Amino acid sequence: MITRLRSVLYAALPLAACSLTAGCAGIGDPAATAPLPTVAGASAPTVTAGGGAVPAQSFAVGETTPRAWWTRFGCDALDQLVDQGLAGSNDIAAADAALRAARAQAGVAGAALAPGVDVSYSAQRSQSPNSLQSPLADATQTLYSLHTAQVTVSYPLDLFGGLRARRQSARAAAKVAAAHLLAARQTLAANLVVAAVSRAALEDQIAATETSISSARQMLELTRQRRALGAAGDADVAAQEAALASQEAALPALQRSEVHQRAVISALLGRAPGEPLPPLPGSTCFVLPPQVPVALPAVVVQGRPDVQAAAAAVEGAAADARAAVAARFPSLMLSASAGGTAQAFSSMFTDGNVFWSLIGSVSAPVFHSGALRRQQQAAVALLDQSKAQYRTVVLQAFVDVSDAINGLQADARTEDASVRALAAAEQSYTFTKRQQQLGDVGTFMLLQSQAAVQQARLQRSAAWAARLVDTVALYQANGQAE
Repeated sequence: MITRLRSVLYAALPLAACSLTAGCAGIGDPAATAPLPTVAGASAPTVTAGGGAVPAQSFAVGETTPRAWWTRFGCDALDQLVDQGLAGSNDIAAADAALRAARAQAGVAGAALAPGVDVSYSAQRSQSPNSLQSPLADATQTLYSLHTAQVTVSYPLDLFGGLRARRQSARAAAKVAAAHLLAARQTLAANLVVAAVSRAALEDQIAATETSISSARQMLELTRQRRALGAAGDADVAAQEAALASQEAALPALQRSEVHQRAVISALLGRAPGEPLPPLPGSTCFVLPPQVPVALPAVVVQGRPDVQAAAAAVEGAAADARAAVAARFPSLMLSASAGGTAQAFSSMFTDGNVFWSLIGSVSAPVFHSGALRRQQQAAVALLDQSKAQYRTVVLQAFVDVSDAINGLQADARTEDASVRALAAAEQSYTFTKRQQQLGDVGTFMLLQSQAAVQQARLQRSAAWAARLVDTVALYQANGQAE
């Protein structure tokens, strides 16, 4: 048994020494394994995205995302919407409560390192039989009262760092909760902006569809008049009626999506769907930021809350591993107590009634069927898991930045093409409508031109919304440096 205990102590000694000195910083140092790009900003373009028929956007490599980044869209209604969301969001309230609880738990873990003081007082009324000796000086007195007051002080000697490790683990949990609160705020702002942009785009699409329906109805009436004059047949009228019905069928889906976005905004504001909403911004309220930041890799790692939470999780897992090591070593406790006991309350602390004690205790695990060793192995495995998860989160952060940059470049080209396509489709429709009135083309050609305009309008609105949404994604992917 002594040999086994000696081998356990020798096996755990390196980690214990680390706990006593440097705190095993290398165990929980996620930055040491962070997969940063070899060249800072190498994946970030310096050319301008956009131009031509749409506003241009340039990338400011090395700049960080401002805290109130949504103000860069230049829309007062959007700013007010986000402010109300940050103040009324249930997700933010829950994350804030979780942070307060984690900080309180960290305080509890820290208090375990400090001395504990307890005060007690008891009053006793007893009747002893004559056959038993009375605890009083007068052995003939069998009916008596005892008043006892006592102060106890206990102090753990954390020689092997177990309590310090648990305190650090609790503090790491508080860091995770703080990162989750920051993530909740950033996500709330991003979701509100995306919902506002999507609703504005749907509003434009609904207006374009209603315009097309009105135009199709006018064309149907003109086609019926031409049929009455013999210039068109029943087939032309049926084709125009089908085109009108098709456009009318597309309208309810757009209206439903717009109502859904309103409900999403209500939920993000902490309100039930159907409750009054603040004024919602239209598409004309938004201004595309002419310059967007592209943070350096180190700033992305430091500024993103998901990376911060993963790093804190590594720190907590390292502390748990050190606590598992310390659990295999002896624990020492000093305690002292002092007080007084007497038949009368006023006499408890007079001469002869005062008592005190000083106790030092040592306890050491000897045989637990390998449970402590396996707990240490489990803690180390969880540490390895948290390190791998941290590397995954960092890589995903760089993927998010890359996707947002590439998305903005593609969105600029798509929007430019959609603007030119809409202008060409509207011009073609104007010419075709004139030719149809003169009898140079048939109804089928006019319907095709009409459908092309409707499709181009929808594509133009979708491209505009996609560009703003990817701008939001880049702001969010960069993180925010302190």
